[in-house]
Amino acid sequence: MNSTLLEDLTAVSYPTIGHFLEDGFVSPTIQSLLANVKIAGPAVTVRIADHDAIAMNRALLALQPGDVLVVDMCGDHQHAPVGAVTAAAALAQGAAAVVVDGVATDVLELRQTGLPVFARGTSCLTTKRLYGTGSAVNVPVLVGDVQVNPGDLVLGDDNGLIVLAPEAARDILGKALASDAAEPAILARIASGEPLQSILAG
Repeated sequence: MNSTLLEDLTAVSYPTIGHFLEDGFVSPTIQSLLANVKIAGPAVTVRIADHDAIAMNRALLALQPGDVLVVDMCGDHQHAPVGAVTAAAALAQGAAAVVVDGVATDVLELRQTGLPVFARGTSCLTTKRLYGTGSAVNVPVLVGDVQVNPGDLVLGDDNGLIVLAPEAARDILGKALASDAAEPAILARIASGEPLQSILAG
């Protein structure tokens, strides 16, 4: 992955991307369990069927530094695949974040690790070591109504998550940076008492 692209993306205010695109925005029901986070990294995906914890272990072993682990729970919003041990393992692999279309557990411990975890909420019910056959690592998954392919770029902050193919991220980067650069001047004009008609009608 082009590290310069990732660095440039983290310089963008992610909501600015929402001014220019309509697709790739993960359902706002999936939110960061930590405050003051901002992440960007390529997706390593896992589809977990039948609350099987073994699939998560395989996905953790596939992580490279800077990756974002994206977990499709196949509609299961009861069993948590991420907790203290999972977070420690992800950190040991150098993960940038974990995204779960489902719930997480051990939320206090997760916050202590500092690893950004995005989920629909928390639960005490967890996945089990079942050695099932329906799960898979690094396959296209559906998370928060957005398809995520291995290698897609996952952007996240306290506002939510965006998933973009690398080429789409490159295409939008310049527009987003230019928009961010223009915003302080607009805010200053509003603060100075300039008539809103002249600002908002432009």
